[in-house]
Amino acid sequence: MGREVEVKVHHHPDEAETRPLRNARLDGEFRPFRKWFPWLIPSFVVANVVVFAISMFINDCPKNSGSCVAGFLGRFSFQPFKENPLLGPSSTTLEKMGALEVSKVVKQHQVWRLITCIWLHAGVFHLLANMLSLLFIGIRLEQEFGFFRIGLLYVISGLGGSLLSALFIQSSISVGASGALFGLLGGMLSELITNWTIYANKFAALVTLVLIVVINLAVGILPHVDNFAHIGGFISGFLLGFVFLIRPQFGWVSQRTALAGYASSAKSKHKTYQYVLWVIAVILLIIGFTVGLIMLLRGVNANEHCSWCHYLSCVPTSKWKCNSGATYCLSTQSENQLTLTCQGSGRTRIYPLSNASDSRIKDLCSQLCG
Repeated sequence: MGREVEVKVHHHPDEAETRPLRNARLDGEFRPFRKWFPWLIPSFVVANVVVFAISMFINDCPKNSGSCVAGFLGRFSFQPFKENPLLGPSSTTLEKMGALEVSKVVKQHQVWRLITCIWLHAGVFHLLANMLSLLFIGIRLEQEFGFFRIGLLYVISGLGGSLLSALFIQSSISVGASGALFGLLGGMLSELITNWTIYANKFAALVTLVLIVVINLAVGILPHVDNFAHIGGFISGFLLGFVFLIRPQFGWVSQRTALAGYASSAKSKHKTYQYVLWVIAVILLIIGFTVGLIMLLRGVNANEHCSWCHYLSCVPTSKWKCNSGATYCLSTQSENQLTLTCQGSGRTRIYPLSNASDSRIKDLCSQLCG
C-alpha cells in the first residue's frame, strides 16, 4: 500500500528546562506521548485471515466447480484461474458472505454490507497485499495513538470507502480492506498537518507522504480495482485524523510536567488552528456520511450526476477496457453441456456441465462477459 514515513520530533525551545521533570512524571498518570502496545491491528489481521478461511470452506470448489486450483486442499481449493486469478472463492460465495452489492443494500435494506465487505477478500494475493500494508501502517499508528482511536479510524474510513464505492460502482460486487487502509494513510497526512509544530523535517515528510498517496491512487485507475473505495476511505481518514489524532502543544505539556511553583503562565492544551480543523472536520464528516447514506438508500446512481467521475476508478486504454455495465447471459442447458451467450458482447461459450445451479451460471456469465 505504501512505505512508512518516519519523522523525527524536534525539541521545543523550552523543553531542555523541563525534560528532567517531565521524564520523572512519565511513569505516573500523566503520559501525553506514551507508547501503546499494538494488539488491535494484529487482531484485525487475524480476523481477516479467519474470514477468508471461512469463505474458502463455504465456497467448496470441488463440489461446485468442474476444475479447481490446488485441488489437494480439498474444499479449501481455489476457483479456476479464468474465474478468479487472485486464488480465492467465487463471486457468489463472496456475495453470501456479505460482499457489497448495491441492489441488496437499496432494495433489501442490507446496509450491513457496507461494513462486512471490509473484512472480505477476493483471493490470497488480495489478502496478502492488504494485510502486509495494514501491519506496516497500522502498528505504527496504534503505538502512537492507541487502539481505540485507530480502531475507529479504520472502521469508519472503511465505511466511507464502501459508501462512495456503492454510489459509483453499481454493476458488480466489491470487497476488501483497501478503503480502510487508505483511511490510515489519510489519517497520517492530517496528523502531520494538525501536529505540524512538533515535527522536524516536516516538508520532506509531507512531500514523501503525498507522493505515496498519489502513487497508490494512480494504481487504482487500472481495471478491476475499486478506486472509489480508496478515495472515499482516504477522504474519510483524512478528516478523521483531525478529530482523533490531535496532540497537545508543547507549552501545555511543559506546564503539566513542571513542579508546583515552577509552572509558567497557563497555556491551552491545543492551538487555535487545531480546534478550527477539528470543528471543520466533524461538520464535513457528518454532512458527507448523512448525504451519502440518503443518496444510497434512495437508489441514486452518482454517475448520472458526474459524467467524468468513472475515470477516477478506471481509464480505458488500448491495453484494456473498463466494463461498467451489468452482465447478462442467455443460457441453454442440455444433458451434458451448458451454452452461455453474453448479451453485451455476443460472445458464446460451451461448458461441459450438467444441471448447473443458478449461482454457477451467474459466475460463468460474469467470467464470459468480463
